[in-house]
Amino acid sequence: MTAPPAVPLIDAELIRSSLTDPESFAELFDRYSPMIFRYVSRRLGPEAAEDVVGDTFLAAFGARHRYDLSRPDARPWLFGIATKLVARHHRSEAARYRALRRSPVDGPVEGPAERVADGLTAAAVRPALAAALAALPRRDRDVLLLVAWGDLAYEQVAHALGVPVGTGRSRLHRARRKVRAALGDSNPMHEEE
Repeated sequence: MTAPPAVPLIDAELIRSSLTDPESFAELFDRYSPMIFRYVSRRLGPEAAEDVVGDTFLAAFGARHRYDLSRPDARPWLFGIATKLVARHHRSEAARYRALRRSPVDGPVEGPAERVADGLTAAAVRPALAAALAALPRRDRDVLLLVAWGDLAYEQVAHALGVPVGTGRSRLHRARRKVRAALGDSNPMHEEE
């Protein structure tokens, strides 16, 4: 008879366990490093992202004794650490957006017609989007990108950045409004026909 599959521990339990068994913290790295890498890579590029992800988990490991164990999901905490580290690279992030604004538009992608059309539309607005992101104040850009690229909910973004939920919502609203205005007051990915 085989044993039932082990139920994965929630993040807070892993962090609590890592206080006496430091190697158990590796499970958090395995769970979330790909997600955080994608987020940071989009902001700074893949070269810097590897270092920032490593630094994020190193900082988290060092601060695990201060983690609020009443919070079962560690993603907001980890994304908050990563976002603070990205802020230290703000010059590289701004340079990345300027480079994207100047870069040529890629050709169409292979695949279903909708994906090709979406890809062409997205590629066409990439320079304007990059310029709009570069023009946003860092605190507004952080909120927008944690929602868009980090896939965090309002409450998680607020926790990650250490701000009230209302502040996070207003920053997100302001950032969306500015980006939408920079793109001609429309969302090209959801155009009405």
